[in-house]
Amino acid sequence: MKFAHKLNNFGAEIFAALNEKKLELEKTGRVIYNMSVGTPDFEPPAHIVQALREAAADPQCWKYALRDLPEMLEAVCGYYKRRFGVDLLPEQIMSCYGTQEGVGHLAMALCDPGDLVLLPDPCYPVFQAGVFLAEATPWYYPLTKETGFLPCVNEIPEDVAHRAKFMIVSLPANPVGSVARPGIYEELIAWAKKYDVLIVHDNAYSDIIFDGEKGGSFLAVPGALETGVEFFSLSKSFNVTGARISFLIGRRDVVDAVRLLRSQIDFGMFLPIQKAAIAALTGPVDSVKEQCRLYQERRDALCLGAAELGWDIPLGKGSMFVWAPLPAGKTSSMDFCMELLEKAGVLCTPGSSFGPRGEGYVRFALVLPPEKIREALLAIDESGLLRA
Repeated sequence: MKFAHKLNNFGAEIFAALNEKKLELEKTGRVIYNMSVGTPDFEPPAHIVQALREAAADPQCWKYALRDLPEMLEAVCGYYKRRFGVDLLPEQIMSCYGTQEGVGHLAMALCDPGDLVLLPDPCYPVFQAGVFLAEATPWYYPLTKETGFLPCVNEIPEDVAHRAKFMIVSLPANPVGSVARPGIYEELIAWAKKYDVLIVHDNAYSDIIFDGEKGGSFLAVPGALETGVEFFSLSKSFNVTGARISFLIGRRDVVDAVRLLRSQIDFGMFLPIQKAAIAALTGPVDSVKEQCRLYQERRDALCLGAAELGWDIPLGKGSMFVWAPLPAGKTSSMDFCMELLEKAGVLCTPGSSFGPRGEGYVRFALVLPPEKIREALLAIDESGLLRA
């Protein structure tokens, strides 16, 4: 049987190789410090778990949902008003089974084969996957150290801008950890209006921003609701990654298009998950703020501890990741990751898996407490890797 040619765009070679090596080392009894996958190690708040339990005990909650509960949509409206100062209507919101699923469906709802989509490089791989699923064509705009890993729309060629259907922006950004500077959303909106390009903002990490800064929403800027949409996820803020709770919010015609596509392939989010989402959106957020402080402790433990070993890793500004330049003398992010795993038992992700401009870096997920991060750094030091 011949399978769809679009599958040729996907491969798990890098992650499969790292995971296979990790399992091999674990079988020998080696201690592995896994800082690769961005799954929080913190627990979800008790009131969210309780809401899920109570709903799951109700037989009526095991039927098809068929729609987003009105009370959940109202909870999103209330949260956005309190958290970001944004006034929304329920019709501007739809649930997604995580932003990963949402991005794929968005591209399929908006693009015909060959349509052009602007993607950051480096970027979270699902941005690219969604474009390939829609058989659209990606055009990569660079995120570089010199620009603070931020998008610069004035560097996008005019002919590309005229052809583009939508542009994905993510701030705070995975994997590079950059955060929005003042005025950048206004620049994006003005540019999008000029060229009739939809802005798609991934807002997964608005609650993980360091050094006293406060995360926001693209939709809080005047003109954003007419020129863009935003994916808002509960995964990282409330540690519910496995529940896959995300929302597509913003321009109504775009939300309607994605909702229409999704209605053809599922019957709505599991009702107990919707009840858990309501609890998260309407309940206390003290743990979210405390968690941000703990993530900053982890960032400091990693970056400042690495500096003591002679490895200069800049302090990330946001997200639960640290974007680390390869140590002096290292040229391949994949080779360095394998070497780090084999010799020190430390697992991170090669920058090359996030796009061509990711080469020269590795990504650490801040999913270990500071004491474990210090143990990992000691293992790296004892391995001699940084002195080779």
